[in-house]
Amino acid sequence: MSGISKRTFIASSLALAAAARPLDGLARQSDRKLGYAILGLGYYATQIIMPRFAECEHSRLAALVSGTPEKLKKYGEQYGVPESARYSYEAFDKIAENPDVDIVYVITPNSLHRTFTERAARAGKHVVCEKPMATSSADCEAMIAACKKAGRKLMIGYRSRFQAHNIEAIKLIRDGAIGPVRTVVTDHGFTIGDPKQWRLNRALAGGGSLMDIGIYSLNAARYLTGEEPVAVNAMESTDRSDPRFKEVEDIINFQLLFPSGATANCVSAYSANCNRYRVTGPKGWIEIDPATSYQGQAMRTQLNRQTGPREPAPQPKNQFSAQLDHLSECILTNREPIVGGEEGLKDLRLIEAIYRAAREGRTVRV
Repeated sequence: MSGISKRTFIASSLALAAAARPLDGLARQSDRKLGYAILGLGYYATQIIMPRFAECEHSRLAALVSGTPEKLKKYGEQYGVPESARYSYEAFDKIAENPDVDIVYVITPNSLHRTFTERAARAGKHVVCEKPMATSSADCEAMIAACKKAGRKLMIGYRSRFQAHNIEAIKLIRDGAIGPVRTVVTDHGFTIGDPKQWRLNRALAGGGSLMDIGIYSLNAARYLTGEEPVAVNAMESTDRSDPRFKEVEDIINFQLLFPSGATANCVSAYSANCNRYRVTGPKGWIEIDPATSYQGQAMRTQLNRQTGPREPAPQPKNQFSAQLDHLSECILTNREPIVGGEEGLKDLRLIEAIYRAAREGRTVRV
């Protein structure tokens, strides 16, 4: 099995199968949907995630947590969340007394991920944490340890792993449709606006475009190859006279080398609009553009010397409801999420290596 070890291939195949297979008897016997508390009521939480509970089979919205009383009132009334299940950040620990809450979904600025994950675990709740998992690998390790100590599951919000086009790309690669992966090219960026937003505050975000949108390029390179990088190079380009980039980086181009000899060329940017990847092998290529957006993915392939658009195999749920239900299913069947805490930790260790490579102008072995 050229390029990818047999062990890696089997592990990846089993993980994909676990994500797709139906619930076992334990879940079928449970009529109760598991209750989520949404912690942080910004745009992504209120406009993207919360409406998707209506499509879930095993998950429901049970509680809200916010530092803004007006948001708690507005969305509590909109979604029928009782006042007793609306928590301020200060009163969050009382969620331990709410048996309707099984899972806390942490959707806050990055620097707050660790503290709320640890508090949720201490409260006896399972956790979904948005990506990046934290602002340092040390924080990621502490989050994993806290959930293990509490006997709770931890999942990271890598929603693209539940999106039909990305699922199809992974399956095609694992089935050998393009042969051994040789190159990945993946670009992710958008034009960021207000200089005062938290994403441009290093203390809150932990970094710039790489921590925010570039992580999609990084994670895609890993799940497309099915390998972990052994070396990284990087180069940064940031206009420090731009008020948006006083504290964080704009563009980082980085390269990854994998054990098989495959390479990935990746872009992360806050001043360019891009969202795509192409993965190539000796037998063809797979391209998705846009690749990891909220909607509108489009796939093209060159397989068996035929080039053209390709529709992925239908999936029973969209990426958001599938992600929400995945953790519920894992809890009900005592399985581990396909994007658990270790996945987030691996990305943070690589992000730290990429920053170091750009800062020191040299290849960093990982």
